[in-house]
Amino acid sequence: MFTGLVSDVGTILSIMEKGELRRIRIACSYTPESILLGASIACSGPCLTAVEIGSENGKTYFEVDAAAETLARTTVGGWQVGQHINLERSLKIGDELGGHIVTGHVDGIAKIVERRDFDGMSHFDIEAPAALARFIAEKGSICLDGTSLTVNSVSGRVLSVLLIPHTLAVTTWGERKTGDFMNIEVDLMARYAARLTEVA
Repeated sequence: MFTGLVSDVGTILSIMEKGELRRIRIACSYTPESILLGASIACSGPCLTAVEIGSENGKTYFEVDAAAETLARTTVGGWQVGQHINLERSLKIGDELGGHIVTGHVDGIAKIVERRDFDGMSHFDIEAPAALARFIAEKGSICLDGTSLTVNSVSGRVLSVLLIPHTLAVTTWGERKTGDFMNIEVDLMARYAARLTEVA
């Protein structure tokens, strides 16, 4: 489980094809000893498993394997060497839940349709997949590229979010532009509420 509060911005160092798997090496600011082999790390949304940990040129890295399902259903399939990604370590019992409950199970890929900057902040309009629109509500929570955000408004499939200067500075959002794709995970409670309505 995660909270959607990004704790580091990683950089993709290498991508290696291994049959249907893709091995991805990611540089981070975590210390090597703080990452356990098999640890779950949210990488711009998807929960991926650390399968190798080390250091190179004084910089910590960890490697993850992305399977065909992850490559097909998330933005991981389009990642490039040098790209920055949001990172979050898994939640520990007793940690502060500052965002909302996030599983790291990405529901689909959304698209930025407009970015407007003002007063150091940025307003984004984002188009969600049609099948997910019913799970998104004004003032509800949404996880976009591993970041817990509040939905400002919803119109059909398009939701809007506002990013404050701090969030723009400590995540990859500052680099985001119109036309970019991002991973989306809807609020877990909204999903279960919708399911209860269906079977009632």
